[in-house]
Amino acid sequence: MPSETTATSESTIAAPLVITRIFDAPRALVWKTWTEPESIKQWWGPKDFTIPYCTVDFREGGRYVFAMRSPNGEEYWSTGEYREIVPIDRIVCTDCFADKEGNVVPASHYGMVDDWPLELILTLTFEDLGGKTRFTLHHAGIPAGQMRELIGTCWNDSLDKFAAALAQS
Repeated sequence: MPSETTATSESTIAAPLVITRIFDAPRALVWKTWTEPESIKQWWGPKDFTIPYCTVDFREGGRYVFAMRSPNGEEYWSTGEYREIVPIDRIVCTDCFADKEGNVVPASHYGMVDDWPLELILTLTFEDLGGKTRFTLHHAGIPAGQMRELIGTCWNDSLDKFAAALAQS
């Protein structure tokens, strides 16, 4: 397994993936559901995936570690560092593949292409719409190609589950 990132040319990095949703819930509830580990376990990951492990040190410089389990039992681990937190307004964090110990690993650890960056940047904004919330996700650094489409599908699945979790709150 390679210990260093393979260089990725800028031409292979696509514009950030941007997804915007309007949630029928107040911004404080959307924020809480996004940031608390017990809530995250209800919605993180694509359809039919579960979250057997989730830790969050929700502060600037703090880290998160999540495990997603597919319906056939495969686990995919991720980690990141919170770079900026503006309560109920904005979160900026890194997004990386990880091993079970929470160490950053290359995408090839999970059988993906070698030119995937070790670190992506996730920026989340939460805008008050008078009792509803406009949520915008910017996922920067994803290489162009088929995996980008899959990542978009996975995020949309997660956000569908997120909306369902909000409705139950």
